[in-house]
Amino acid sequence: MAEVVLTGLGKAYGDGTRAVTDLNLEIRDGEFLVLVGPSGCGKTTALRMIAGLEQITEGTIHIGENVVNDVPSRDRDVAMVFQSYALYPHLNVYDNIAFGLTLRKLAKKEIDHRVREVAEVLELTEHLDRKPRNLSGGQRQRVAMGRAIVRAPQAFLMDEPLSNLDAKLRVQMRAQIARIQREIGVTTVYVTHDQTEAMTLGDRVAVMRRGVLQQVGPPQELYDRPVNLFVAGFIGSPGMNLVSAQLVENDGQLWVSLGSDALLLPESVPTQRPALRQYVGRDVVVGIRPEDMEDTALADAREGEILHSVADLVEAMGSDVLVHFPVDVPPVVTDDTRELAKDTGTDDLPGTKGKGTVLVGRFSPRTRIYEGQPVAAWVDTSRLHFFDPATGSSIWK
Repeated sequence: MAEVVLTGLGKAYGDGTRAVTDLNLEIRDGEFLVLVGPSGCGKTTALRMIAGLEQITEGTIHIGENVVNDVPSRDRDVAMVFQSYALYPHLNVYDNIAFGLTLRKLAKKEIDHRVREVAEVLELTEHLDRKPRNLSGGQRQRVAMGRAIVRAPQAFLMDEPLSNLDAKLRVQMRAQIARIQREIGVTTVYVTHDQTEAMTLGDRVAVMRRGVLQQVGPPQELYDRPVNLFVAGFIGSPGMNLVSAQLVENDGQLWVSLGSDALLLPESVPTQRPALRQYVGRDVVVGIRPEDMEDTALADAREGEILHSVADLVEAMGSDVLVHFPVDVPPVVTDDTRELAKDTGTDDLPGTKGKGTVLVGRFSPRTRIYEGQPVAAWVDTSRLHFFDPATGSSIWK
């Protein structure tokens, strides 16, 4: 095992396209770090540079105590697990896992010991004689992981290994990957577009955008204290609601004016965010997470904590209900929000013509709100997020 350190790492192609810019990351020995971001953000390019599959334009990569910039991929002692399983169809599970060790000409007894040990960890022992065509997608991915693990590398590099699996298998494999990584304790860099995977798997998560690292930290830190609009909108499912609002002060109390409604901020908010008072009388971007809202019929709501609207769409999810409702404030239009909208498969911002901005609230399944009915949404005003509309930076100190 070894730590992986990226210092000033950059990648530019001959046509001038820049994929990664000044990437600085220290991945600790035994840590599970997830690189996440929208398509084309540079996360896979960064992973391929660590693996030696992509030439470095600038910067250095340390694996353990060695600088590996000019070390060939085969000599870096890292193992990759790709999106495709890349198994040999004519070999059984045992021989697929053992393939790399066989090429190294290890003793048969050593190979057998390692393969069976890995197969037990991956719960593949009873499948060792099967061919890949007789395995499920999850089992094939575990074989691909076994082939990497059996080498006992200094680091694992995983490039969206679960993207070819269906939703149920992805959930199962997420749990297995987390368990396996904890058991073997090998430094792991995991690339994914799925922020749910990132939040559930990573000891730390690094969010990238357009080749630039935006924020790195434990998953909960990124959720609770995003540094900018992009991280705030990217982390969370459904994503954070972002609205344009005005901050006003009345008798020493701060209020957020949202169209025909106003939200009263508890004293804890300006105490935690002292810079917020500099925005009194100015426009700010307010972020409200869907899970920080509830049907007022099911909450202890008070004046200054309620948004009024009419339900546009109601999605019953079983464990909760997603209620979409418009508020009469303009949508937040920045490069960040445009990119977030594009990443979700649409170029439209979360607004509708003549309806301002559509918010999503995650309500209790006990709610009795239906489409077309009035909505009174309680907002946990202590959990609001605030951003500078010009810079997109989170407002704190």
